[in-house]
Amino acid sequence: MKVLQFTIPVAHDKTIITQHDSLPAFYPHLHRHEEIQLTWIQHGQGTLIVENNMHAFWSNEIYWIGSNQPHVLKSEAMPFVGKNKKNVQALTVFFNPDGKLAPLFDLPEFKKIKSFVEQSKNGFKIPEAHVLEVSSRMLKIHQSQGILQFMAFVDLMNFFLTLKNLEPLITGSRLSSVNEQEGIRIGYIYNYIMQHYDTEIKLEDIAREAHMTPQAFCRYFKKHTRLTFVSFLNEVRINEACKKLAGGSFDSIATVAYNCGFNSIANFNRVFKSITGKSPRSYLREYDQLDHDGSTKSA
Repeated sequence: MKVLQFTIPVAHDKTIITQHDSLPAFYPHLHRHEEIQLTWIQHGQGTLIVENNMHAFWSNEIYWIGSNQPHVLKSEAMPFVGKNKKNVQALTVFFNPDGKLAPLFDLPEFKKIKSFVEQSKNGFKIPEAHVLEVSSRMLKIHQSQGILQFMAFVDLMNFFLTLKNLEPLITGSRLSSVNEQEGIRIGYIYNYIMQHYDTEIKLEDIAREAHMTPQAFCRYFKKHTRLTFVSFLNEVRINEACKKLAGGSFDSIATVAYNCGFNSIANFNRVFKSITGKSPRSYLREYDQLDHDGSTKSA
């Protein structure tokens, strides 16, 4: 595992960093950094984990991830695709309002923008209706240099002030900060669950992977995620089920249930409704209706 704390390489003559990725998969480890991260998923799908919350992501979605929020983008495994195939493409803008940009954000003219940033510590997803405006501004930042890049960044920040009723990526209070070693262990646990959600994962199995007794693991997991292991596992499985249902490539709802690790359709229906608030059939109906109306995929 890579360490949790990730350092964004910042050029000495830049305050805003842009990064374009065209890779087989996203960086696969739970990590955090001081910079705020604005990522436009140009191509690809999978699961975004932010602290202890999960979100299915699809192409042409944009996410604002707050400073020091532990996160990972887990790419969807694509069948029959070569190892060197570029499965994901993304454009990311990194900036640190508490770093070199601090004097700018302290200016009276930036009072509203600074307030917006402070209120967005839990991150958010850009509403679909504004993806075009935000992505075009991000592209302009990426393609510009010097003062023109800086002006494009200010324009983007000013545009964010027009966004209303943004839904945060995490609910409730943020998790307490963890040290590097704890972050590595939690990241390993997350990764193990994401890789094996479709099989039976016994408490004894996951505890052994974390080099703990089952009792100690339960206490540790609840302390650092505020969720029980079973609750988190169920959320992972339902999140994957939503993606499979939305993708349309399945024989039946029962097939989706069993492929996501559930051993009975009744249990799957019960857990699905407790997490999403609707039955799998209702979810599928509503999704199909949205898709027919021209909306992009989301879960």
